Amino acid sequence: MQLQEYSNEDRIGMMYAIEEAKKAEAILEVPIGAVVMKDGIVIGKGHNLRETQLDPTAHAEMVAIREASKFLKAWRLVGCTLYVTLEPCPMCAGAIIQSRIERVVYGTTDPKAGCAGTLMNLLQEPRFNHETAFTAGVLQEECAELLTQFFRRLRNKPKTD
Repeated sequence: MQLQEYSNEDRIGMMYAIEEAKKAEAILEVPIGAVVMKDGIVIGKGHNLRETQLDPTAHAEMVAIREASKFLKAWRLVGCTLYVTLEPCPMCAGAIIQSRIERVVYGTTDPKAGCAGTLMNLLQEPRFNHETAFTAGVLQEECAELLTQFFRRLRNKPKTD
């Protein structure tokens, strides 16, 4: 993956997303976090809640998008940036497109489900009615380490009958 230049605002946004990922980890969810920002203000935040809510759609991005939409009282998140620790999956990429988010900034790639350049690039598919710009690799090492450590602990956890 080619490293890209990113701004201090991108670093700050990703730090907020990392805080959300740590909240997921604290409740034994996969540590993925997301925030939606508009004009430098966090208007939506979320972390993975699939296990907690028994909901396959409770990805960090989906939770953050829902909260941002409630904040703006609109489903169109025009002028917003989504910061997420892991590259969006197909479902989340679809929600990003449908919500008209202007830009996505993600930390680390997802080789199994990444749809912002890894497996495919749904965010910039020209046949859709909206395209979303993205920046990859912001605080990549920190984001990847959260996931690596979580799954390492999970594998080393003693089995209980």
